[in-house]
Amino acid sequence: MRHSSCQVVTFGNFKGGTGKTTNSTMIAYCLANLGYKVLLSDQDPQANATSLFLRTKATIEDDIVTYEKTLMSAIQDEDLTSIVTKIKENLYLLPSFSDFAQYPKLLEKKFPQEIDRVQFFSTLLEPLKDDYDFIFIDVPPTISIITDSALYASDFVVVVLQTQERSLQGAEGFTTYLQTLIDDYDADLDILGILPVLWKNGAAVDIQTLDTAKEIFGDYNIFKNVIKQMERLKRFDMTGITENDMHDKNVIRSYTKVATEFIERLDIAVNGAHTPNENGEVVDV
Repeated sequence: MRHSSCQVVTFGNFKGGTGKTTNSTMIAYCLANLGYKVLLSDQDPQANATSLFLRTKATIEDDIVTYEKTLMSAIQDEDLTSIVTKIKENLYLLPSFSDFAQYPKLLEKKFPQEIDRVQFFSTLLEPLKDDYDFIFIDVPPTISIITDSALYASDFVVVVLQTQERSLQGAEGFTTYLQTLIDDYDADLDILGILPVLWKNGAAVDIQTLDTAKEIFGDYNIFKNVIKQMERLKRFDMTGITENDMHDKNVIRSYTKVATEFIERLDIAVNGAHTPNENGEVVDV
């Protein structure tokens, strides 16, 4: 299942609470189930992705993980491999800790030039790429050097769009900001797609927001598989990701469809094997 090269993907939106962490972790989990080797890099000092995956590991192995060093100390040592944690087969975590909030200060002390600060994390990720098909980065919902560093290191971005007006505005702002980053730092990244997450299943505001998003971003750029509101996702935050009952399996099934579409979109973007026509239909070149 190995790709010819590792693809780094950041999940983003400038509106908080849109489901970036939930969707990056669930897609990573399902890609691992499909046989792809995935590393999730938690770049949010709140460390929600880290908490979710460590709980997941604990349910699988009945094992509590302790760390002798944090992400910040690994960055200072310029060796991220020392804290990479295996969650399950094919799924790995680069955990975040609260002290990661000090990362901008470290960069200011280390590098006089802003471009060097932005590029530093990319150089730290480079040695890890040989080991993975994908590196996913979960970032805070703010404009910061942390977000800039993640985006600079990325090949692609998935914009997570909760179907409400503020999230749509956050998605617009995020995509506009990407162009600024490309212009300012010569970043080389592209948007893989906009992933809709329903605010309320079937509600008029969801349908209207989704239609507006298609007008703004283009129908083809919107993931066809939409994430519906599922109560079990909230429970995963407390229990870790499980696959025990019908409700668990429904969630996994939904995200497996998204993960499969993610692979299809990536194949088109990387290999150019297919291209959409004017109706947004994928056809052979």
